[in-house]
Formats: sequence, structure tokens, C-alpha cells
Amino acid sequence: MTPTSSPFPSASSLNAARRARELARLADGEEVDVLVVGLGATGAGVALDAATRGLRVAAIDAHDLAFGTSRWSSKLIHGGLRYLATGQLDVAHESAVERGILMERTAPHLVRAQPFVLPLTPLVGRGQAALARAGFLAGDALRVSARTSRRTLPAPRTLSAVETRHLAPVLRSSGLRGGLLSWDGRLTDDARLVTAIARTAAVNGARILTRTRALALDGGGARVRDETTGEELRIRARAVVNAAGVWAGGLVGDVRLRPSRGTHLVLRDRDLGGLATGLHIPIPGETNRFVLVLPQGDGRVYVGLTDEPVDGEVPDVPDVPETDIGFLLDVLGSALDITLRRGDVVGAFAGLRPLLDTRGEEGHTADISRKHAVLHSPDGIVTVVGGKLTTYRRMAQDALDAAVTARALDAGPCRTASVPLVGAAAPRTLAGLDAPSHLVRRYGTEAVAVHEMGLARPELALPVVPGHPVTRAELLWAVRHEGALDASDLLDRRTRIGLVTEDRAVAEAEAAGVLAEAVGSHGGR
Repeated sequence: MTPTSSPFPSASSLNAARRARELARLADGEEVDVLVVGLGATGAGVALDAATRGLRVAAIDAHDLAFGTSRWSSKLIHGGLRYLATGQLDVAHESAVERGILMERTAPHLVRAQPFVLPLTPLVGRGQAALARAGFLAGDALRVSARTSRRTLPAPRTLSAVETRHLAPVLRSSGLRGGLLSWDGRLTDDARLVTAIARTAAVNGARILTRTRALALDGGGARVRDETTGEELRIRARAVVNAAGVWAGGLVGDVRLRPSRGTHLVLRDRDLGGLATGLHIPIPGETNRFVLVLPQGDGRVYVGLTDEPVDGEVPDVPDVPETDIGFLLDVLGSALDITLRRGDVVGAFAGLRPLLDTRGEEGHTADISRKHAVLHSPDGIVTVVGGKLTTYRRMAQDALDAAVTARALDAGPCRTASVPLVGAAAPRTLAGLDAPSHLVRRYGTEAVAVHEMGLARPELALPVVPGHPVTRAELLWAVRHEGALDASDLLDRRTRIGLVTEDRAVAEAEAAGVLAEAVGSHGGR
């Protein structure tokens, strides 16, 4: 069922009132088949998988949907090319398969083809260029093996210097021999993907409970605290899946992780001359590592990413070291015809990858496999770690399969490879919707309902921040239907306004006004 502009919630609508009702039922002793801890992409994926197999599900998070690593990615759905280069053929094929599922079946409204240009500058030797060209052809072979249509992902090709500069005028022309054009999947927004997964799980009966912190886990459930009231309760469950990402080891003592920090910069699109494509800029001195330059279509460009080990306690929101910012600006300077300075960086964010440390050795985290792992604790808790955003669905399937087997749950087969997420439709259907294209890219079929809110009340159609496309109607929709409970949920996850400090300061008053209206009029229904 797809939500409309009506204030009354549909089966997929998440809001404060629904959260309170469902948490109260669990506090009264209602048992679920599966308790999922963590509502990033993998945890939400486990909840969806379990619910569509006919299991009773509760999924909790101490903060919000996509609060952790799942909102700090490069917004790409990778086909596994990097893993081919390191010999991880199984991970590469799995990535390509999952990319195709997202682009053609489950989330074509959120994932689309993104062109990238790799400029052949004087710093890219002919041998390295030949290797990159071979890699892109191998990546296209992965597309074929995953049975992803050529209409979905066009073929890679070589560009002349003139073509390269046409697509990316910001590149330095001196010594430019041409470029390599390739295609991959890219998300409109990684946090919106998580929201769509969670809401699709809710349609199928899952209880999605944010601001619910796990204090202690065991094989029969968890002691949790409602972070909005401070009250503690026990959630009874036949199986527990720990999908808390980089925080998983804090809940289950025998899980050893080696987090890696990936930093991105946020730049203004105008400072890069309005890129028509993304860029792969080779890191000088590295054979197979690149800095990504990814236009967002909203006046911003993301540049990333680093891959640095992180020691010590895992923070809720990772800091961005100045060394990371300097590194990324230096790599940009090796290929661009402009000089970007620290003052041009209007925002920055860092995410921590939950990599499984199986070696106990020193070394660069870029060398650790991105293959996920499903671990069993002595008390029966199943933990899933490793992996990456692209393969969240397969990670969830493997984790739930393990829980079903270990606890002898009566569950059907996995169906999530063919279950469309909320808002999904075929590209032709999406193109015919009576709504602005920027809303369709964010909401799919629900864009019509969001647009109608602005038509009914013109003040809701106005941008929250001048020059940024997000409207007040989108904030109100997020409170009524997407589980947003406070201004941070609205500005940092349901929209990405908060990535730019200056924009966030402007938007905070609008967010507060929307929250007050929602609570006062429709939020309690």
C-alpha cells in the first residue's frame, strides 16, 4: 500500500504514534520471532526479509534509521570492479548481482546509472591506463554475468581529449590524452534507501522502533531503554540478530572488528563548473585507488573517499580529520584546472566501515576483504558484520537464514530479491508521474502525494533553504510517514540539508515549525 497525502497513516507510514503503540505491545510481553538490533541498511534488510517470510519481527535502533554508516557512504551501488582487481571474485559477482536487483527490480526509483570519466592525465601512465581499460571491460562482463540489461548500464568506452573536456571542463587540458567512460549504479540518497527498506518491512508487519537502545542481549531477547522516556523494558524474542555495524562488538563480546574511516568532502557544484558526469581521479602513486567526484544534482558535489584505520572507542558521529580533507584536496589538485582551497569545503562527513578483523595483523584497512560474515555467539545471538551497502540484501538473507536454522523458526524462503521497496516502479511509470523529477528521484510513486501537499498549500512547496530543492512538504511528509521524530532526523537523514553547516542553520527554524505542526494536528493519529 502506498501512502497518500492524507494525514491518516497507511500500512507503510512510520510516525511517533505508531512507534508508541508498537513499543507498548512489546512492553506488555508480546513475543516476536526475530528481534533485529540496528536499523542501518543491513538491519532494516533483516527486518524486511523476516517479515516477508511470515515471521513476527521487531527492529530497534538506539538513534534513528540510517544513523550510522549507512548514511555516510559515497551513495554508489558498486558492481564489484574493485574486488575483481584484488582477486575477490565471489564478492565482485555478488556485488554485480545485487546492483542489478536494486536497479531493475526493487529500487529503480532510488538507483540509476551514473557515468564516470577517468581522465588520462600525465600522472596516469599508459600501462595504468591499459589496466584501467581492461578493468572496465571486466566490469562489463560482471554486468553480463549478473544478467543486468545493457539498457540499465551502458557499455564503457574510450574518450578523446575533446570529449573528456566536454564532459568535465574542470579538468586540466595540459597533457590530457583522453579519458575512460564507465557506468555504475548510484543512489539518490543512501539514507532514503534505508528508510524505504524499513517502511517496506513495516508494510509487511515489522515493528520499526527508533530511539530504542539495546542495553543487554541474550538468546531470548533484549533489555532495552526507550530513549524518549527513559523507561526500560524487555523485548522477548525467539531469535536475536545483531546488525549494529561498527557497534556490534559492544553488544556481543566475541566479535572483533577493525573499523575503517571513509571521509567525503562537500563542495558547491558551481565551484567545479557544473560537472556532467562523475570523475574517477587516480591517486598519485597508487595503482588501483581513485578519488570519486560525484555531482548530486542539488547544487552539491561529494568528493571521497579515504580508507584509514580507526582505533579506540567508536563514536556515534565520526570526526573528520584535517589530514583527510587535505589529502582529498591534494588529489583533486593533481587533475583539475582550478585550485580548491580549504575554504571551498562547505561540509565534510566520515563513516566507519564495520570490517571484520580475522587476521590480527597490522596493515591497511583497504586490504581487508569486504566480504560479510555471519557469526554465532554461545548464547544463540547471530551477528552480521563486514560487507557494504550494495550487498545489504544478501547480508540480511544470510543472517536470517542462520537465525532461522539455529532457532528452528518456521519461515518461508527469502523473497526480498523480488519485493519492490515503497515507491518503486518501472522507469517508464516513474517518467510518467505528474510530479517534479527531483521528487520522483527521491520518492518514486509517492512523489505525486508529496507534490499534492504543495499544490494544496503553496507555502509547503517553497524550498527550505534558498538554492536547495528540498521543500517544507518533504519535511512534513517525513514526520507523518517516514518516522522522523526531531530536527536532526529531518535535516541529517530524511534530507541531507545538514551536511552543509550554513544550510542547516537556515533550515532549523523550518524544521521546528514542521514538527510543531505535525504534533499539533496529525502527529498523534
